[in-house]
Amino acid sequence: MSERIHATYWLETPLAPQRAAEIIAGEQSSGTFLALANETDALKARSGARIERLEMLDVVGAPSLPGRYADQARFSRCLLELSWSVDNMGVSLPNVLATVAGNLFELQGVSGLRVLELRLPRVFAETYPGPAFGIAGTRRLAGVPQGPLIGTIIKPSVGLDAAQTAQEVRQLIDGGIDFIKDDELQADGPHCPFDERVRAVMREVEAGADRLGRRAMVAFNLTGELDEMKRRHDLVQSLGGTCVMVSLNSVGLVGLRELRRHSALPIHAHRNGWGYLSRHPALGWDYRAWHKLWRLAGADHLHVNGLSNKFSERDETVAEAARAVLEPLWPETPMPVMPVFSSGQTGLVAAATYAVTRSQDLIFAAGGGIFGHPDGVAAGVTALRQAWDAAVQGVPISVHAETRPALQRALGFW
Repeated sequence: MSERIHATYWLETPLAPQRAAEIIAGEQSSGTFLALANETDALKARSGARIERLEMLDVVGAPSLPGRYADQARFSRCLLELSWSVDNMGVSLPNVLATVAGNLFELQGVSGLRVLELRLPRVFAETYPGPAFGIAGTRRLAGVPQGPLIGTIIKPSVGLDAAQTAQEVRQLIDGGIDFIKDDELQADGPHCPFDERVRAVMREVEAGADRLGRRAMVAFNLTGELDEMKRRHDLVQSLGGTCVMVSLNSVGLVGLRELRRHSALPIHAHRNGWGYLSRHPALGWDYRAWHKLWRLAGADHLHVNGLSNKFSERDETVAEAARAVLEPLWPETPMPVMPVFSSGQTGLVAAATYAVTRSQDLIFAAGGGIFGHPDGVAAGVTALRQAWDAAVQGVPISVHAETRPALQRALGFW
């Protein structure tokens, strides 16, 4: 018997829930809107999607999403689990995506639909090896054997030239930073060309390694066409770089997969655009399901937003995303990746972040939380480390700050 893929949905429908489930199952497997003679019972048994679970939640009087509905319609909400034979699409992530999240969200009989969970059989690990470096490889290359990687993002997002970017990197390296990344908006513009930026920054990375005895990890944003990304990767590697960055929704699953095949460096995966896939609670994806595709395709680091962030996600949602990234994909094939916390982060959320993850295997990226320190970048980095020390030791940050001037001064502006 073929192995099966399982997807769980939150479904809202003006139809009888069983009928809606049958329509969705048919639409995403062997059926169409009309019964056809060659869709035999044997074919449906082999290739039809199977309704594994249908659990009623409640009924409401108004739809979550606009559409064409009958007057006075009532809308049933339920949990729906479907499964498909792997033989329908083969061991192929792009085609899994087309199956579990294809022509569903726009169906007339759907007034709300969200992918909550995705379970793939372990056969996918034979084709998709997942991250090449993950947590252990990232720690080794960054020279940070324990504790969170304290990181930051080059700001302003765009506008600095290569020399100005390198000058900022020098400050951060001298301040003791572990990890630096390009903003996702900084790619290969004429004011800061990729090649020129990488060469200028890597000169500072190498000089910093000579001065301080450790090499900061810099994630260069190489997002672009496939051949461009491969060439850019090779330049970073040739200059001694230890990380590259890519925007997932810009390059797609195939782009990430091909970069993973080619890359000899960790891939820092940015999820920009996540809001249009997730912000409406009745549409799109939960991160628990979505991130698995990218993890299998080869991401080493995955963004999860941050607690008390500047965006719209609630802390509970961020915590759930982080826990999902830290969980094994399969007990025997965990494929560990490193979650990345960012978006308005300061030392004030270190304790809460540690409480929800119970882990220091993460990148904690702060921009203003470092650069805004009144005593400079080095004090900003030191204050973040001290905030994390307090969190891990279970000491209130205000108490920890009493004998640590950098942290005490940081509390005044965080």
